[in-house]
Amino acid sequence: MFGIKKKKSQSQLATNFSRDLLQSDTLINAIADGVIVTDNEGIIMLCNPAAANITGWKAEDAGGLDVHSVLQLLDTKSTTEAELPRSEYPIDKVITLGQSSVSDDAMLKTADSRKVILSMLVSPIMNQKDERSGTIAIFRDVSAQRAQEQQRAEFISTASHEMRTPVAAIEGYLALALNDKVSKIDSKARTYLEKAHESTQHLGTLFRDLLTAAKSEDGRLVNHPEVVEMTSFLMRLVEDSKFTAEKQGLQLEFGVAGDGKNTNVVQPIYYAHVDPERIREAITNLINNAIKFTQSGGVLVGIRGDENIIQISVKDTGMGIPENDVNHLFEKFYRVDNSATRTIGGTGLGLYITRSIVEQLYQGQIWVESTVGEGSTFYINLPRLSLDQAEQLQKQAEFNTVASPKTTAKNGKPAEATANPAEQATVVGATSVAPQKNSQVQ
Repeated sequence: MFGIKKKKSQSQLATNFSRDLLQSDTLINAIADGVIVTDNEGIIMLCNPAAANITGWKAEDAGGLDVHSVLQLLDTKSTTEAELPRSEYPIDKVITLGQSSVSDDAMLKTADSRKVILSMLVSPIMNQKDERSGTIAIFRDVSAQRAQEQQRAEFISTASHEMRTPVAAIEGYLALALNDKVSKIDSKARTYLEKAHESTQHLGTLFRDLLTAAKSEDGRLVNHPEVVEMTSFLMRLVEDSKFTAEKQGLQLEFGVAGDGKNTNVVQPIYYAHVDPERIREAITNLINNAIKFTQSGGVLVGIRGDENIIQISVKDTGMGIPENDVNHLFEKFYRVDNSATRTIGGTGLGLYITRSIVEQLYQGQIWVESTVGEGSTFYINLPRLSLDQAEQLQKQAEFNTVASPKTTAKNGKPAEATANPAEQATVVGATSVAPQKNSQVQ
């Protein structure tokens, strides 16, 4: 009797297993995204119809093949049609590290030699013993979407560039009209012209920001990195912005280690490999925003670092940012919508551009910590160069300048090199714990 019950339970278990497996296959085959499942050796165990359509392989032919034969990913950084190195292959990363891998611009060469852009997520498959038994790759063809984004970016870029010229001409003529040495106007006409002049300046800023944003989207941001000593560089930026702050009745200060108390000590030396103009634009955006959204009190710009990171902070005593808005703050055209911000002008692109510069060009990090009614602190983390690295890069830059005599500055003279790091008298590090993302500078 016991044996009969056991056979019935085994039969029921097999039936349930077959039904579950059939349901899983049905669901996977019905998914519009491509799905490929491999074992731990990268051999394809399952390829759904959507994956077959995208890759150009028949599902029955793909089964049992090495995944690299079906998902032939190309190296987009290579000038030739080279295969993506195995160390960068999403599935190989998951097999090696056991962590999920995401890619938004994987280039696939299909079976019929077409090239499509994939958005891909690869995750490990864990068994009941919590052991990795394979990988699952889910992907979709985003070629059409990327082409539309490219067309949109090109239109914005062209339109912004073309419109900047007439706006600049209008701004110039208005400036002449407001010049007492050029023309005489009554007070009422001057008021109208001043408002028109401010509006054209705002329009010019909008076109400039649109152009920069479009370039950041398609990787056309100009970047000429050099060795920059960030402490002295930041001090100059603060000095340049003090007039704007004082005009609004605010104090703008610079402090080592971000506390504003160590301005009289020997300044620490922090080297970074950045384009001075680009990083100036990023930091100035943060300083200007802090001044613009602070009604009373002041703004403190700080710097600190450890062996690997330079951390720059811009702290204000302004109105603060609601928690719901923080996650969207670095998106294009996003502005905090409340009665206080509606009266303050802006393009809604400054923080988006700043993030693009910091993260895309220099693999840094940017984030904000804020309390409504108390103020906000924006943080930028940049990779730090050691003294040896700074000297090597500086020597290479000097060699390139000598080897390429055509490289000149705007005045027609050879571009001046930054002072040799080895000539700095003293290197003093700020006393600090290692700065981490989303942790406030103490």
